[in-house]
Order: sequence, then structure tokens, then C-alpha cells
Amino acid sequence: MDRVFVGVGSNVEPEVHVPRALARLDEAVGLLGISTFYVTPAVGRPDDPPFVNGVVEVRGTEPAAPLKAMLGRIEAGEGRRRGADRFAPRPIDLDLLLHGDSVSSEPPLPHPDVTTRRFVAAPLLELAPDLTLPGSGARLAAIVETLPPYPMAPALELTRRLRGALAHGRGQG
Repeated sequence: MDRVFVGVGSNVEPEVHVPRALARLDEAVGLLGISTFYVTPAVGRPDDPPFVNGVVEVRGTEPAAPLKAMLGRIEAGEGRRRGADRFAPRPIDLDLLLHGDSVSSEPPLPHPDVTTRRFVAAPLLELAPDLTLPGSGARLAAIVETLPPYPMAPALELTRRLRGALAHGRGQG
């Protein structure tokens, strides 16, 4: 089974939309792990509300293209509407980051944010500390070390609630 990771973000009522989106994702394919979530400023948009960002690992039984389409349906179900401003505030953003050893342009794998955004790479590293990126052979740990600092405050209560819901759903809570 491939290791599959999804980036999760929200800056519109994240305390509502992130848990609901993850519950839908768990129901559809199964969640295997949840990183620490972080509160981060919106990139290049100081007047926008801050984001909550994290990464989840999902069961790798679904091919990449149908999984990406399913992520879009979950986003739409949470009220995500894509317009001309692709960086507008959003209730949920689900990005397929990695799908096993797949390298492709559609969907883009590995997702470009893995190597450019600390708030994506650091949570991914938490879930996969020995990860080597497909295609480049670069170790994720080395990439994280080279990324510029970015303000990231752990959203500890949200992370605890998300992990608790996952454990409870598995009969461990």
C-alpha cells in the first residue's frame, strides 16, 4: 500500500471545517495519521485571516486522480468555491501532496508546496521523518532545513481534538 499524504488548510472557521473535512476523508478512504496543526499567516496577504495548516496520512488504495477528485468534492461540501482569486480565504483546502512513489504533472506529484512551504513540509516530516521525495531523491528532512523560517504557532487544542476523534473512531478513545 502506498503512503499517501494530504495537506489540509483553512482560514474560514477552521475549528468547524477542518474536523468535518477530516471526518469525511476518514469515512471515504481512512485516516492513518494526523500531524500537528499550525496557525500561520496567509502567504502575502496580511489582511486575510490566518490559516490553520497540517498534514494527514490516508490509506493509499485509491489512485491519485480519483483521490484528487474526491478531495475536491469534500472541499465543495464544506463550501469551497473557486474563483479568480485562487488565494482567497477558504473554508477548506485539501491538497494531494504525495502518493507513494508517483511523479506526475496531473495531478502535480509531489505537490510543489512540499519543497517550498515550511507549513506543509514540517508537518509532513512529522508524519514521515525518513521520507525521500519521489523523483528527486531528496530527503524531506534536508529540504525542511533549507526552507526559510515562517511564523507557525502550534494549534494544540485543535490537534488534540482531531487526534482524539480519530482515536475514538478507532475504538481507542
